[in-house]
Amino acid sequence: MKKLKGAALIILLLVLPAISFSDMCGDVNADLTVNIFDINYLISYLYEGGPAPDCDSSGYYYNCADVNYDSLINLQDITYIISYLYLEGPEPDCGTTGIMTDIDDNQYQTIKIGNQWWMAENLKVTRYRNGSSIPNVTDSATWDTITTGAYCEYNNDSSLVSIYGRLYNWYTTVDSNILAPAGWHVPSDSEWQVLEIYLGMDSADAYAGGWRGTDEGGKLKEADTAHWDSPNTGATNESGFTALPAGYRFETGKYDNIYLTALFRTITEYGSGTAGRNLSRVHSDIYRDWYYDNYGMSVRCVKD
Repeated sequence: MKKLKGAALIILLLVLPAISFSDMCGDVNADLTVNIFDINYLISYLYEGGPAPDCDSSGYYYNCADVNYDSLINLQDITYIISYLYLEGPEPDCGTTGIMTDIDDNQYQTIKIGNQWWMAENLKVTRYRNGSSIPNVTDSATWDTITTGAYCEYNNDSSLVSIYGRLYNWYTTVDSNILAPAGWHVPSDSEWQVLEIYLGMDSADAYAGGWRGTDEGGKLKEADTAHWDSPNTGATNESGFTALPAGYRFETGKYDNIYLTALFRTITEYGSGTAGRNLSRVHSDIYRDWYYDNYGMSVRCVKD
């Protein structure tokens, strides 16, 4: 390609189409496209004292300006975007991990698995996205009968929250005030199936109930026994999902199976309740079944 000078180069840059990304690597001004304005933004930031890259105004962010994934933001990132947009260079690569912040200012590690971005920690928020408080229901009688959103802490023990997160009933996940942090949502049953198939599960198994697959659960579970009871069968955490055994709360209000079981909610109605996923210390596969709406279960959100 011949070198262009001055106005000719500027005209070319402005008329060529912008590139849209699902994860916004290279979108340093958070306008949902990668284009000439991102190049200008980086030049201003690096050489003119301009503002730092804004990787996502919704509260989700990772290093969207490190487009060659070398842990630095410098001139090479500017030339990388120019090469990609105008010289058929490689796509920006910002890596596969990030950080997301909820309305309570809790920060969560995030992980890209296939084409999905997942939280790599259990949700622990106590307010809906609009700032409304979610009721913390501690007594069993109320938990058994409530038909609106509520959360709890396993055994009402707040010391467990930092590692294992909080447990939520189904009503919380579909409340119009919105449980998930901005830019994220509580997954559907089908989004869990996309994850399972990406990890190697046969598509027919993905639509079945009960224990399905082979080692996909092991790929999701945190490895070793720092938080899981032994034997934590097949756990490799190959996916980076880092599933933790937070246990659950029965519809009666009784708590059970911390250190033994990870039970995850979806928003999808299924059977006599709603679909969920069960990972066990003695299984490397994944259990799919329905659970009562007022079960207390862990939540992992997926990016919009």
